[in-house]
Amino acid sequence: MDQWIEPFIDTSKWETFDLSCAARDASDDQELRDAVEAGKRLGAIFKEPTVTPSAEQVASMGLSKALPSPNGAMRRGWDGVTISRDTIHIEGVELGFKSPVLFERHAVGGEYGAGWKEVGKGRLITTFFPEDDDVEPFIVDARKLENDRNVAVVYHNPLDNVAALADHFFSRTLKAGVTPYVVTKKTVFKWQEPFWQIHKELFDAKYADAFREARGSTRERNSQLQRLRSRPFSTREAGLLDATGGELQHLISDAATMQIIRWTRGGFGMSAHNYDGDMLTDEVAQVHRSPGFITSNLVGRNDDGTLIKEFEASHGTVSDLWHAHLRGEATSFNPLGMAEAIMGALAHAADLDGDTETARRTHHFVATLRRAMHNTFVYGQGTWDMAGPDGLTTEEFVAKVAWRVGRYLEAEDDAETADPAAAKPSVLLRRGAKQVDVDKVSAMFAEFDVDGSGSISLEEFSEMMIKLGLAPMKEPEKTSASRAKIDEAA
Repeated sequence: MDQWIEPFIDTSKWETFDLSCAARDASDDQELRDAVEAGKRLGAIFKEPTVTPSAEQVASMGLSKALPSPNGAMRRGWDGVTISRDTIHIEGVELGFKSPVLFERHAVGGEYGAGWKEVGKGRLITTFFPEDDDVEPFIVDARKLENDRNVAVVYHNPLDNVAALADHFFSRTLKAGVTPYVVTKKTVFKWQEPFWQIHKELFDAKYADAFREARGSTRERNSQLQRLRSRPFSTREAGLLDATGGELQHLISDAATMQIIRWTRGGFGMSAHNYDGDMLTDEVAQVHRSPGFITSNLVGRNDDGTLIKEFEASHGTVSDLWHAHLRGEATSFNPLGMAEAIMGALAHAADLDGDTETARRTHHFVATLRRAMHNTFVYGQGTWDMAGPDGLTTEEFVAKVAWRVGRYLEAEDDAETADPAAAKPSVLLRRGAKQVDVDKVSAMFAEFDVDGSGSISLEEFSEMMIKLGLAPMKEPEKTSASRAKIDEAA
């Protein structure tokens, strides 16, 4: 804020709220309620990572009571429709996915709002009482509990805003030129069928023709299909629905888990329930490099229909680096996710402002800051997770980007060129890489390097990929019958 934002943006009218556990506890959570109310009024929100304290943290922080998740309060208060989580890409730097991956996670419903109680033997009855008093209540479920210890859980999935989620998903994937997939476990969890049906009906009515007509380059189409048969592709290579038989495709959540690992070319989007979306986007983050390289944007609706958008980094509070900083140790925090969040909030605020000079200047600044930050990575001046031990510390990186922003705003181009070493950062530089058991990795390598040559042949590599469950699979014939059999088998 001090070096990247405030020298260039007037923040005097920004409203800020302290959502630390101490401030929430001291105000009996009034601070959070005030933040939610301000968010409805303003419509553009930047949120830093927060903590939902565990029982141990309640005690260690000296809190008077447990505090609920601030994210849950925001999703409810802003009529949360979806949490958009997309891969972040830096031109000239190879990360996990080659092309963008877009994800919509239903922002409400599911296990996160569940009520539960530990109970003993007996009968459990779930009864629905309609809001209309003229309609008789009825039993949703009744069962006998025969264990001495049971946990009874009740939750529901709201459906009124799923059409808005689907509309947001399809418009974004069409604009980005990626293939859309809807993910559920509806073959087993029958209550998930409406989520898929709402997506399918909206797609057929509003988006099917546009997706079928979307095309990319004029490469020879048959070779595209042969080369990309087991993975989705973007408009730069073929029609957006060529890989799905010209239709919107449903993926069982189990299959989606495997395809995320295999489809490293990217160029796809997924829409899923709240819990599935949470788990699958964590997987996307790990394939792409880390949670710091994907966005996390809550999209809600105001009473007048305008969109409320809240932007935050998808990673946590990174408390280990903070404590190291307090101890006086050098740290190297990659602020890419945080910066994308504040840039997203600035851009949305400009959109809400309309066609004004301030809005145009804001959009220009956002583009300039993003260019300056990305180029700092490209020039080999990134943080340790990207540039290794010769990279910059947190403070050095912030200062370097601030210097570059100033130059760009003054229309001064860089005299520097891209560092070839920065184009493909080693996976060994990732946070957590030090926890890898090198001895076990060596043993796994030796298992497949059967001739002890120190290298793995194609046959040995194929055996390894199959054993690890990572081998790309041929796409089955695109018929309704075959897809139904695949779904039922899952």
